[in-house]
Amino acid sequence: MDEQALLGLNPNADSDFRQRALAYFEQLKISPNAWQACAEALAQRTYSDDHIKFFCFQVLEHQIKYKYSELTTVQQQLIRETLVSWLQAQMLTPQPEKTFIRNKAAQVFALLFVTEYLTKWPKFFFDILSVVDLNPRGVDLYLRILMAIDSELVDRDVEARRNTLIKDTMREQCIPNLVESWYQILQNYQYSNSEVTCQCLEVVGAYVSWIDLSLIANDRFINMLLGHMSIEVLREEACDCLFEIVNKGMDPVDKMKLVESLCQVLQSAGFFSIDQEEDVDFLARFSKLVNGMGQSLIVSWTKLIKNGDIKNAQEALQAIETKVELMLQLLIHEDDDISSNIIGFCYDYLHILKQLTVLSDQQKANVEAIMLAVMKKLTYDEEYNFENEGEDEAMFVEYRKQLKLLLDRLAQVSPELLLASVRRVFSSTLQNWQTTRFMEVEVAIRLLYMLAEALPVSHGAHFSGDVSKASALQDMMRTLVTSGVSSYQHTSVTLEFFETVVRYEKFFTVEPQHIPCVLMAFLDHRGLRHSSAKVRSRTAYLFSRFVKSLNKQMNPFIEDILNRIQDLLELSPPENGYQSLLSSDDQLFIYETAGVLIVNSEYPAERKQALMRNLLAPLMEKFKILLEKLMLAQDEERQASLADCLNHAVGFASRTSKAFSNKQTVKQCGCSEVYLDCLQTFLPALSCPLQKDILRSGVRTFLHRMIICLEEEVLPFIPSASEHMLKDCEAKDLQEFIPLINQITAKFKIQVSPFLQQMFMPLLHAIFEVLLRPAEENDQSAALEKQMLRRSYFAFLQTVTGSGMSEVIANQGAENVERVLVTVIQGAVEYPDPIAQKTCFIILSKLVELWGGKDGPVGFADFVYKHIVPACFLAPLKQTFDLADAQTVLALSECAVTLKTIHLKRGPECVQYLQQEYLPSLQVAPEIIQEFCQALQQPDAKVFKNYLKKFSPRSAEVSAAPYAEKVAVLSVVRRDHPSREQLPEVLVTRMLLDLILSP
Repeated sequence: MDEQALLGLNPNADSDFRQRALAYFEQLKISPNAWQACAEALAQRTYSDDHIKFFCFQVLEHQIKYKYSELTTVQQQLIRETLVSWLQAQMLTPQPEKTFIRNKAAQVFALLFVTEYLTKWPKFFFDILSVVDLNPRGVDLYLRILMAIDSELVDRDVEARRNTLIKDTMREQCIPNLVESWYQILQNYQYSNSEVTCQCLEVVGAYVSWIDLSLIANDRFINMLLGHMSIEVLREEACDCLFEIVNKGMDPVDKMKLVESLCQVLQSAGFFSIDQEEDVDFLARFSKLVNGMGQSLIVSWTKLIKNGDIKNAQEALQAIETKVELMLQLLIHEDDDISSNIIGFCYDYLHILKQLTVLSDQQKANVEAIMLAVMKKLTYDEEYNFENEGEDEAMFVEYRKQLKLLLDRLAQVSPELLLASVRRVFSSTLQNWQTTRFMEVEVAIRLLYMLAEALPVSHGAHFSGDVSKASALQDMMRTLVTSGVSSYQHTSVTLEFFETVVRYEKFFTVEPQHIPCVLMAFLDHRGLRHSSAKVRSRTAYLFSRFVKSLNKQMNPFIEDILNRIQDLLELSPPENGYQSLLSSDDQLFIYETAGVLIVNSEYPAERKQALMRNLLAPLMEKFKILLEKLMLAQDEERQASLADCLNHAVGFASRTSKAFSNKQTVKQCGCSEVYLDCLQTFLPALSCPLQKDILRSGVRTFLHRMIICLEEEVLPFIPSASEHMLKDCEAKDLQEFIPLINQITAKFKIQVSPFLQQMFMPLLHAIFEVLLRPAEENDQSAALEKQMLRRSYFAFLQTVTGSGMSEVIANQGAENVERVLVTVIQGAVEYPDPIAQKTCFIILSKLVELWGGKDGPVGFADFVYKHIVPACFLAPLKQTFDLADAQTVLALSECAVTLKTIHLKRGPECVQYLQQEYLPSLQVAPEIIQEFCQALQQPDAKVFKNYLKKFSPRSAEVSAAPYAEKVAVLSVVRRDHPSREQLPEVLVTRMLLDLILSP
């Protein structure tokens, strides 16, 4: 072996040596016999360096995994002997191998096992056991091999059939022997070697899921496992092993007996006395075991009820009830991991109670106890870090979500009890909130918040219908907004207050007199001006929701609110050094809120216009100043920050327009002039040569909004804007520009026909130029951008044809029309992108529908037969046309629609062409041609679509030669004219159009 290369395996080696080692590894993987050197090194213990040993195992692993079938019988025997020799050597070495080497060796053994067990090495386990006997090092490796085999057979979805066969064979031939070996290992090492014992318990737990349970669930094994529960170093693994046994699927009555016998022993041994146990790690495992036992009993009860076995079902229910006290002790435990592990049992128990027609007094008491436990466990602890939430905080948030599910289930079992309990806790806490700890105040409000989902109603109508429920919720909400708790000096309480106020916004339609005090809370130091940025940010969003949901009640407060939020609307230029209270994202919500207040007010149109101008005029003024500064800025960082600020200004103006609706349009509100002024202010940014991406993106988004809001009033601005946006384009620019043109086309149709005809070819030139730009062969990002641009191009053509604007294409001149049509044909056939193919067939079928009749454009009928019909057959014949892919199936469906449309427009002539010319030219058998034409003529389109999925021209050798030919000709032209500027424009156009879809 290359000793110099092996030096690079050391983690401390320099990068050159490491690169050489990697290259050597790749070389050994390719070499047919290099693995033998590694096998020899392992068998003869040539190297003492751990990293070289690991390396040798890696080479063997690769050989077994990918090239084993290429080896001769002698070579395969050599690998077996090498591994057995290495295993034998481990019994004699003074020091055991490092853990990572033992694990890698176990993986290699497991790979060889799954490869050879069924055919060449049926005595695998007996051979391994004969080597290791009860030697602790050997047992350690044996157990690691077993875990690696289980991982191969159970944890992997691949080779499912093979794995099932191996497990079946193992059950027949060796599982009883393996189980006996586990028992002997446990018996021998339970007091002397805890590490090996725990490993063995892990193996038992892993294998019990797919072997005969009676081999493990018997007196000798269970008694031993229960004994391990009393040994401190073993009891966690013993718990997990018992959990796996309990979790095993079996007859419901047998399962009930097994669980009950386990419980009796555990209880008599004192394990149910939770309060006396201090080891939380063990209790977490024990809680998981109790959860498994409880859920197993519930599954048994469910099956017995389903089978009509009422007697045994009653016994199962009684068994479940006797575990509830233990469940509650674990649920209420101060350690959240212990509590979390029992929630599944608790949830399923409540599901049983929900199904019972009448609850006993004890069951009612259990429900109340669970309720109180949930309320207590929802509470934050003192260590929770609200300012810098880390992993522990994230885990508690997830735990709270689990508790919320329990609360929802409690509401299904006893909504009245839940409501009464929450009301009691809420009222007592809010009465003394000034002297109560923050976590108790927060959870009281949180419980009120959670009731909204736990007691679901239609459209949030909590304050109508059931009088007692509505009254209770109304009382609590009244207390919340009048108690002054919004002034509590803790962010969690403040946020919970605002969240709850917004969740129950319908309360303020019932008692609108509380709106002013809540608005003030939003607007002052408790909300938007809070010292915490987190509170300010969340409040900005909640304030927007609050105002939108209560817009009819806002009229008396509009101007006061607008005055109070004035400073929060300011655009903060980068150079003033002023740190705004709100981020730009938060300001979007404030601008939207201001827009909603103005638009939904009861003011006349003139007043709305004046207020909207007051809102947007400062933005326009700042925009003009900042744009001038950007044009003069030299420093790139300053340019970026100025462009960012300009983009925010456009975004803020755009966001105000979200307030308008079909009932309150821009025109009706008299605000058209204001937004037209915004357009005139923002459009000059498109001609700015600096920071084009961000500026264009912002203005483009604004144009999208204005097309919706201003309608035809926006049209005069579109030509100039389009001209600027098509200059110096990148793929991403065009991808984002084309949807704008599509929106205009689909909305205004014939009104924009002159504009579309004028910009059609310039847009296509811009698209094709970007598609022709050379890119690195392995540049996946560039390839994806081009693919998305092709899709956008076809989407544009689809919009034009689908909007009844086919004359836009028709008026581009015969040569350009033909070239465009050819790109669509190529898109349908050549490029392996089913989404684009589907779009192309939609375009083709639409054009056939519009132009394919007797009065269609001159030459189009010929084009149908020469190009469109062949495309419908060539596309499905491509190897990349995969009917297992859903998008490809849709493409085929549109292909069928295209052929049906051709038949519809051309009638018998189409059938005659297929029967007498085209299909015979593909060497399709006459009977299949007849079958195809009959399907095509069926009045039900579905019949033909289904037929086309199965249709396959037999023995037909078809190619897309006409298109390949054009590309070949073009490559010659390009070779002779390296600079495309030297070519006549019309030829360049043809070249571009021909090459648009070349992969």
